[in-house]
Amino acid sequence: MATPQPSTSAQPPASSGQIPTDFKVYRPPNIVGAAPLPALSDDYFTPTTADLKQAQATLSARSSALVNAPLQLKATREAAEKSKRDRWPETTIRVKFPDQTQLEKKFPSTDKIRSIYAFVRGCLRDDVKPIKFILYQSPPKRDLRVSDLTVRDLSLFELQLAPSSILLLRFEDESLNHDKAPAPLPPSILEQSVDVPVPAPPPETRPTPQAESSRQKASTSSIQTGSEKKIPKWLKLGKK
Repeated sequence: MATPQPSTSAQPPASSGQIPTDFKVYRPPNIVGAAPLPALSDDYFTPTTADLKQAQATLSARSSALVNAPLQLKATREAAEKSKRDRWPETTIRVKFPDQTQLEKKFPSTDKIRSIYAFVRGCLRDDVKPIKFILYQSPPKRDLRVSDLTVRDLSLFELQLAPSSILLLRFEDESLNHDKAPAPLPPSILEQSVDVPVPAPPPETRPTPQAESSRQKASTSSIQTGSEKKIPKWLKLGKK
């Protein structure tokens, strides 16, 4: 009599609660101990002639685009959209929890919003995974629900999330939405958290020689004007 062999068809299914990979975790910023921003000189806020010309050119270009938009051919619009898709094949998404903890991951720009939901849910603690949550943008407030027909079938690029966007997270359980409630992430993820990268301070801008010369002339002219004493008209006539 042959010895029965153990069946291989009744193996337990593989665990679906694996933690995602290839992402970053940023801990909440320490506002109290944050270094003060460097002080900017008055020259930084004074626009030069070149700045004003550039601003005027930008406004003119925007006005022209708005006026000519209805006349733009369909092929031209499609070519412009394709150029943007080719330029941004990936979309960087940061999901911010109520306590300011952030998850960051890159997705193909052709992915749907459900990919981000799956990523976030995979990062949550096991006791929190069954709780529903909503990803949204603000301001203005814009819910990105998977159940929304105008959202779920669009790519991240079509949702205008490329090349990078920050999404806020709101749980159905209000106890998890308090800004003092720690992000419900497992210790294996929290121990990977690092500080949010601090943007580099703006480079020190030095006025161009032409701008400096114009300012000096204007300053000299204002000093001379202020130093001149006004003489009554009758006194001027008397001196003739």
